[in-house]
Formats: sequence, structure tokens, C-alpha cells
Amino acid sequence: MMPQPRVTFSVITAAYEAAATIGAAVESVLRQTYPALEMIISDDGSTDSIAEALEPFKADVTVVSNPHRGPGATRNAALRVASGDFVVILDADDVYEPRRLEALAGLIQRRPELDIATTDAFLERNGNVVGRFYNESFPFPEEKQRGEILRRCFLFAPAVRRERIDAIGGFDESAEVVPAEDWDCWIRLVLDGARAGVVQEPLVRYRLHAGSLTANRAQSLRARVAVLEKAAKRSDLTAEELDGLERSIARRRRDAVVAEAAAAAATGAPDVRARSLAMLLTHGVGARERLRAAAGVVSPKIVCPSGTSPVSTRRTSSGSCLSSRGERSSRCTVHIPGLGPKTLSRFNPCSFIASLKSRSGRS
Repeated sequence: MMPQPRVTFSVITAAYEAAATIGAAVESVLRQTYPALEMIISDDGSTDSIAEALEPFKADVTVVSNPHRGPGATRNAALRVASGDFVVILDADDVYEPRRLEALAGLIQRRPELDIATTDAFLERNGNVVGRFYNESFPFPEEKQRGEILRRCFLFAPAVRRERIDAIGGFDESAEVVPAEDWDCWIRLVLDGARAGVVQEPLVRYRLHAGSLTANRAQSLRARVAVLEKAAKRSDLTAEELDGLERSIARRRRDAVVAEAAAAAATGAPDVRARSLAMLLTHGVGARERLRAAAGVVSPKIVCPSGTSPVSTRRTSSGSCLSSRGERSSRCTVHIPGLGPKTLSRFNPCSFIASLKSRSGRS
């Protein structure tokens, strides 16, 4: 059997205001046991000191400067100058373990039918590992990848065969798919026949950051709805795939309504009642969320459990948020003045609102 030709990698990094983290990302690529053909930093019109941060690496990286247009356009600018067999994604605040490219090359050489290759990743916060990207509840699917990619984004920082990503036109540059432009790209690749494989070893450190969970989650969910609605327009979906896609869209629409109501309550937005009412009337919302929505209509104070606060994180490709402990949800309790915390397993919003109004003296 003839040996497979050596695989070449172009590592591409879209950077925006990433001066504080870009150095570690570059160093992790330069330390690879299997050297990359090139590393391309595509800067999305940053106004920080990223140029100075990259100065020590100017002989080792290619920098592409762009006006500020968003992650899709910024990645596409890097794709246009990439020359490797595969392009490999690295976010500006993540780092590779030294063996990542070696592991990807080995997988591709063992399985030349693959167009997409990835590895597991450590989820890290403040330097501490809090989980892994793939686990029992979120496995990598070896089979039925078309249906799975419409249900969840199971690819993380993958290596993609360059002619494949060129054939689909790269990343969507429109604002409505941000920050889910990567999932949109992987959907189009898999539905067009690309096959994905994984090395079940965590070889990336995916950094989680504190921030505003509720607002980011609402935006992320709306972007995912836009991505799935775009996919639903394809004519090559099977009846089973279309049925699963419709369920996925409905679930994320519902989750987006809940997240928007939570964001409005957390920020004291003037439309908090309207957002809460929308959540209350949305089909499929769970009892706890409906309780919170009813409280929002009557102006309660919504707080998190004592001693905690919402924490973020960066979005994950699975379409959910990760807390500082690596969990995929954030629990809250409704505290209603005069009534205390409320939880119900079976909930009638109309009677609940009526009881609140009667207690508060409102008609």
C-alpha cells in the first residue's frame, strides 16, 4: 500500500480586540510536534494593541488586516490566502496542545475519506479544567451526521479540507447568523457530503470567560434559529431530517424567547413585561419558566440562588451556555414580594396572575 502524502495545515485565526490572548494562541501553534504549513491571523479591524502583540511573531505568521465586518468575513479573508490541504480553526483566545496537528494528520492519513477532522477539548476557566467538549451527554456522532448536525453543532475547531470549504463559499458573512456562523458552515459542509471524524483526546484548551450570560445567550439562540431556518430552505433534506430540523427550530425559538425575557429582567429593560408575556404564551415553555414569566408580567424581582450570579461563558458549538463549573444551564428562583420563592410542577398562568394581582391590590 502506497503511503499517504504528508498532510499540510493552514491554521486560521480570526481576531478582534484579542491583544491579550493572541500571543498564547500563536505560541501554541509554533510548539506543534507536527508543524503547520502556515498560520494566518485575520484581524477584524481591532482597535487594541494587537499589532504590538504580534510583533514578536512577524516572521512566523501571516497577518491579514481587514475593516471591522464580523467573524464570517474575517475568516473568509484568511481562507483566501490559505494554501494548505486543510484549514484548521483556532480562536484567538484558545490554545492547542502540542500534539494536536500530529493527531489530526494521523487521523486523516488513516481515514483518507474524511473531509473534516477534529479532537476533543478541555473546557478551562481561570486556568482550571472544568470539563470536556465531548462527554456522555454530548458525544461525537460517528453515524447519521446529517441529522445530527441539524440538531446540534458537534464540531469544534475542526480541520476542513480546503477544496470542500471553498466549494461552499466559506463562511456566511451576514450579521443574523453571528455568533453561529461556524455552525452554519459545518451544516452546509456535512449536508453537501463532507464526512467528519474525531480523535477522542482533548488537544485544545477552550477558554471560558465571565460575562453577561443572559444577553449573550439570547443573541446566540436567535442566531441559531436563523442558521436552522436557512438550512430548512434546502431541497435535499429527507422527510426525517426535515422533521428533526423543524423540532430543533421550535425548541430554539422557545429557548430564545425565554432567554430574551431573562435578559430584559436582568437589565431592567422597559419591555420586560412584554418579553415575559411572550414567554408565558410560548408553547412548550416549562413550568419553572412559565412561573418566572407570570411573575415578570406582574413585576417581580427575579434573582439567582443565594451566593451565586449568572456567569458565562463563551458560547459553545452545542448551542448551550457553559457555567463556570462547566454546567449547561443556570438555575434561578422567582422571588415575589410578599409571597416568597415559588415553584410549581403544574402551573396555570391565568390563575397565578389573578392571585398576584389580588394580593398586590391591582386589578
